[in-house]
Amino acid sequence: MAAADNAKDTPSPAPAEPQERLVTTEHKLVVGKKTLEYTATCGTIVLRDYTPTYDAKDAKDDKPPKPDKATASFFFTAYVLKSRKGDAPRPVTFSFNGGPGSSSVWLHLGILGPQRVACNEFGNAPPPPYALVDNEHTLLTESDLVFIDPVGTGHSRMAEGEKPNEYHAWQRDLDSVGEFIRLYLTRYGRWGSPKFLIGESYGTTRAAGLSLHLQGKHDIFLNGVMLVSLAIDLQTLCFDDGNELPYALFLPTYAATAWYHKALAPELQKQPLAEVIAAAETFALGDYTAALMQGSQLAGAQREQIAAQLVRFTGLTPEYIAQADLRPEVFRYFKQLLRHRGETVGRLDSRFVGQDRDDVGEHPETDPFMNAVLGAYAVGINRLLKDTLKYESDAPYVIHAPIWDKWSWKGFENKYVNVGASLRKAMQANPHMRVYVASGYYDLGTPHAAGDYTINHLGLHDAARAKVRISYFEAGHMMYIHQPSLARMAKELRAFVKG
Repeated sequence: MAAADNAKDTPSPAPAEPQERLVTTEHKLVVGKKTLEYTATCGTIVLRDYTPTYDAKDAKDDKPPKPDKATASFFFTAYVLKSRKGDAPRPVTFSFNGGPGSSSVWLHLGILGPQRVACNEFGNAPPPPYALVDNEHTLLTESDLVFIDPVGTGHSRMAEGEKPNEYHAWQRDLDSVGEFIRLYLTRYGRWGSPKFLIGESYGTTRAAGLSLHLQGKHDIFLNGVMLVSLAIDLQTLCFDDGNELPYALFLPTYAATAWYHKALAPELQKQPLAEVIAAAETFALGDYTAALMQGSQLAGAQREQIAAQLVRFTGLTPEYIAQADLRPEVFRYFKQLLRHRGETVGRLDSRFVGQDRDDVGEHPETDPFMNAVLGAYAVGINRLLKDTLKYESDAPYVIHAPIWDKWSWKGFENKYVNVGASLRKAMQANPHMRVYVASGYYDLGTPHAAGDYTINHLGLHDAARAKVRISYFEAGHMMYIHQPSLARMAKELRAFVKG
């Protein structure tokens, strides 16, 4: 009995602190007539809570604060061009993707990094085991690059004893990514560099929030923010009861999707894509929005006219439009548009098609776009880290952690998440900050019309609005997999960083 009591009194061992592990290698890349000589550093940096803490005994004995507590290890990959004496400080661009729960692999191996996933002009990768190729479109020509994997993704992990919900939350995500950026600038002597953020999808939510958070918490003022597939006002994207906004804002992308798959009426099908989208936008933001606002009061000839236009722009049948109460929901659209052909269309890039076990049901089994690209990017990042960057780890590199349904939105309870105000305030406080927005016409995750609506409702005055550039591409959410879009987008990003 005494032995058992003694066992209970034995203190538990202190949690092991995460360790930093960094690997630096040297590389060359030929881009056009230039040879880029650069270093690549990848590995983990430990984040610490630098808030001074005392206990009662420390205060009484006039002792210094306790050692700073390790909270997480952040995995990153940084590419830094070798500089010559007298060169001006190069810009540094911090990059992350979305989810929340996605690693930085997509922007890293899709458009920005020195290597990218090999694919054909459409965006399809070759058969497994896939390949990486030198990326002549890399942004490294104009800016050093730091790819950040938020906690839970890539090789980033929280310290032992930390609670998952502390990191899987809107504000905590800003705190941790913002602290990593501050620490990187300090440790690598980059405070004197022009500073940029680029985020994709939820990464645009994060980037918009960080633009203000970095100002308020760390006194870091940015030169620019690049937003790929905009998602900073979730009311524009959520098909909830009573929220009519998405039906109008998704309609132009329905029209583009139906046009691509030759599912429109002949009169529209023979028109160029830009004209089809423009006509759909005019209807969506005009007569269709007015009709949606009437709800069940819409009747008679007016209702029939709206239904006929919806059939015309969506490629759906009159019967289906009537059964859907003039409101085709997006996940149903993936399954319904090409049901007669036994095919579904992709969510993140509606050019891609797939097949389900059968042709009934409301929703597709999977997103055919993700089926087409995920394997190639998984092979790419694992080969890059081990074979090229010499980072050894038996731990899995987590491309996408399933944490969306666990994500905490404290501060947005009982209302839609909208971080547009953060972006507006950051731009007002820093009139030098510019914004670049990239939107894909075939993106049914974050449609271009929803992005336009968001920008147009930020409340920017003319001078600030002039610092926002929006560019459209004939591709989807990750428009850079489409080779013509990749070339143009890369050119625009380089010009944006150069200012």
